[in-house]
Amino acid sequence: MKAVIFDLDNTLFDHTASVTTTLRGWLPTLAGVELTDELLAAWFEVEQRNFDAWLAGQLAHQGQRRGRLRDFLPVIGQPVPATDEELDEVFAGFLNLYEQSWAAFPDAEPALKVAKSNGWRIGVLTNGATLQQNAKLAAIGLASYIDAVATSQSLGFSKPAPEAYLLTCEALGVDPAETLMIGDNLELDVVAARAAGLSAEHLDRPAGITLLQLVPAV
Repeated sequence: MKAVIFDLDNTLFDHTASVTTTLRGWLPTLAGVELTDELLAAWFEVEQRNFDAWLAGQLAHQGQRRGRLRDFLPVIGQPVPATDEELDEVFAGFLNLYEQSWAAFPDAEPALKVAKSNGWRIGVLTNGATLQQNAKLAAIGLASYIDAVATSQSLGFSKPAPEAYLLTCEALGVDPAETLMIGDNLELDVVAARAAGLSAEHLDRPAGITLLQLVPAV
């Protein structure tokens, strides 16, 4: 191996914990309701549906944020604002708390240090917006370890398109066969990466797998 490519959300960056913390603080101020498991599941469902619509080119990035609110506010008994400007103002409250809660997984920096000590090039490939994903890496203290950040927005391709993996390898200056992909999503980070010619490992955190198990010292 000459390089390793990491997914970002729920691989290096703990998106689930950050959103959970955000909703726990945001919902009482918005609707006077406390976060429940059911509301958390509902948020992630509308988040994924609207995010997928953005990846498919059906919504602008800000549009998918507005879509989340249009879908979620009725769930908590709140009226949907009539204008985009009002929706943006509501979402700004969520976003402010979300950015304050950004955190890396405890094993993220140690794994990056091992990869660096191996002499490997290090990339991040993420289905996300370039500005926000780079901001996450900077805020959680990992940006200095990364040689190339590739996003669906910057590439023009999203995982699982083979071009997403191949262009990231190209940015790192390595062949796909010399590159390991690691991520939490089995289909996007493992199956599709292998189909594009990379090696790939599944970061199955619920099963107790850690990044340090998947990034061996050589």
